[in-house]
Amino acid sequence: MAEYICLFNKDTIIIKPPKKSPILLRMVVLVFAMVCGVFICSICLKQISTRSKIKIEDIQVIERPFSDIQPKKMQIPIVHLPHPETFSRAECVHNPVRYFAILSMQRSGSGWFETLLNSHVNISSNGEIFSVLDRRRNASSIIKTLDKLYNLDWFTSASKNECSAAVGFKWMLNQGLMEHHKDIVEYFNARGVSAIFLFRRNLLRRMVSVLSNSYDRHAKLLNGTHKSHVHSAEEAETLSKYKPTINSKLLIADLKEMEIMAARALEYFNSTRHIVLYYEDLIKNRTKLKDAQEFLGLPFIELTSRQVKIHKGLLSDHIENWDDVNKTLTGTEYENFLQADY
Repeated sequence: MAEYICLFNKDTIIIKPPKKSPILLRMVVLVFAMVCGVFICSICLKQISTRSKIKIEDIQVIERPFSDIQPKKMQIPIVHLPHPETFSRAECVHNPVRYFAILSMQRSGSGWFETLLNSHVNISSNGEIFSVLDRRRNASSIIKTLDKLYNLDWFTSASKNECSAAVGFKWMLNQGLMEHHKDIVEYFNARGVSAIFLFRRNLLRRMVSVLSNSYDRHAKLLNGTHKSHVHSAEEAETLSKYKPTINSKLLIADLKEMEIMAARALEYFNSTRHIVLYYEDLIKNRTKLKDAQEFLGLPFIELTSRQVKIHKGLLSDHIENWDDVNKTLTGTEYENFLQADY
């Protein structure tokens, strides 16, 4: 752009710089705003990705990403030769043992799944050992409890004792697992504990089961006795007669909270050797149980359970305010929960 030259006299020349173009300034501001917008969007996308949903995940095995371990060795669970203090393993002293933990949420089929595992002659799964508060009060008490169990010094009705080839237990996400996840992940990786995640795809059905079980703790519908799991069709029918009322105003928020907790658990334990299973998949296709046995490095056998499912058929038969729930979820990402899925 040309400059303005002013001549005041023969000895003086004043050169004035050109006026700045307002169009150029606008372009600079626009480019700056676009760069900021792209940066902010990238941050938001990263945050959203951390809350990725687990509804459509298939069974998968994720091995520990240690570069100094051969891939073939990573595919095989680490084995141990524990020396219990309370008894002798006798002729099984040289039999290797695998360590595992079932990580789940209440009323997600973990009790049924554990009875299936315990029907295997080589598996001992010892229930919810961390339902007792003192055992999960801090990281030290958790580690102490884990050491005792994996040393085969933990006795329950499921204990195979000296000849166990795989020993583990159930651990609910709200039983200290999330609060102390760093110490637990370190322990799992150091001791070679394999994690079996068991989730439920239909979280609305899980909610019905949670509310019904909570009601029966006080009502004790089975002759004055509370049972979380039953072994006869008659008992299942009695418990299924109660229809819980679901808070439709908080329903979507509650479903999201369940999803976030499960996704966060997977994120926390991503560095461990683990497998992800879904209750609905195990119900529909019992051959999926073979994946769990292969994951533990055990010979495949047909697994059985005496437990009977309580809430069968359409969800509309099990929710008192079905119309409100149906209206709330219709047209949302959770609409598929309204359908019968098995």
